[in-house]
Amino acid sequence: MTMVNGLKTVYMDNASGAPLDKRVVEVMLPYFDPRVGNPASLHESGVEARKALGAARESVAALIGAEDKEIIFTSGATESNNIAIRGAVQRKKKKGNHIIISAVEHMSVVNTCKDLQREGFEVTTVPVDRDGLVDPGRIADEVTDQTILVSCMYAIGEIGTIQPVRDIGAMTRKRDILFHVDAVAAAGKIPVDVVQDNIDLLSISSNDLYGPKGVGALYIRSGVALRPVMTGGGQERGLRSGSENISGIVGMGKACELAKDEMETDAMQMEVLREKLIDGVLGNMKHSYLTGHRTKRLPNIASFRFSFIEGESIIMSLSDLGVEASTGSACSAKTLEPSHVLIAIGLRHEEAHGSLLLSLNKWNTQAEVDHVLESLPPVVERLRALSPLYQED
Repeated sequence: MTMVNGLKTVYMDNASGAPLDKRVVEVMLPYFDPRVGNPASLHESGVEARKALGAARESVAALIGAEDKEIIFTSGATESNNIAIRGAVQRKKKKGNHIIISAVEHMSVVNTCKDLQREGFEVTTVPVDRDGLVDPGRIADEVTDQTILVSCMYAIGEIGTIQPVRDIGAMTRKRDILFHVDAVAAAGKIPVDVVQDNIDLLSISSNDLYGPKGVGALYIRSGVALRPVMTGGGQERGLRSGSENISGIVGMGKACELAKDEMETDAMQMEVLREKLIDGVLGNMKHSYLTGHRTKRLPNIASFRFSFIEGESIIMSLSDLGVEASTGSACSAKTLEPSHVLIAIGLRHEEAHGSLLLSLNKWNTQAEVDHVLESLPPVVERLRALSPLYQED
């Protein structure tokens, strides 16, 4: 536990932003001072920066089973998703104008596709089941001779469900359709292999790997051509121009290296805590429900809904008790509308408003989980007592 405003604070909002690994910070510090060279420069400092850039690229590639030449660095997952989707469909628009996405994609995918609709592209949104799983057969049924791109996330960070990515990739590869995967929630938590999964484009974020914020990467399979969405000096294969954020990229490289080496151990540890949270909530609290698939689930995600009360009230009450959590995706937190992911899995608006997401990191402890399980029941009981909708029966 850490101390915030005099309280012992349990941080369980890691899906919104994971803490920095101290080993990542250590490798970043020299690139603020004295290693300040630009990798485009010809002098020794520039050469050193280029070597650091290359080493980080190799580490990112190794995490997902790619080659280093297939990795470009970005400012984060949102930019990676934009470059992948916009760049792919603009390059392929002579072949067709049809895009397929799942109903639970991140808003950076959803809103990008909405914007592309204004440019004349057609977008089909494939529904998911009550666990958030998309059926590869439903995606295949929506394919037309105009389909040029399918985009489906590897796992839903908001509810934990892991998608059948490999089956989707096999279908798209067979039909010569580009396959983009948002792997932000999955990379570093579960094994990801772009070759075995038949993935053409894959987005990841440093922030979700215990690395620095404001850095991401995009995997582009060799032979796949994208149209640049931003032009400039030609850095990152001409697809992401602008001087590279060397300190952040070095940090992301180290975070990927650590994730590859420690993923299995970290996942086992988080799964134990996740199961304790799930059993503790469902076993001791009436009208509480797990969201997402029970077993096809990320090791760090425990997502619930509680009838008769609102998630925002739960979050604020838990915060007063030193527990920091969320109601879902941080990128949807500024709107009063319920999460589109929870609506997509069939929840009514009032049900979706009663959501609580507890997302773990590799440093969370049994004692912290115990604190959450001790704090949550009285919070829910008090809020239900105030609710005009709740009756004990």
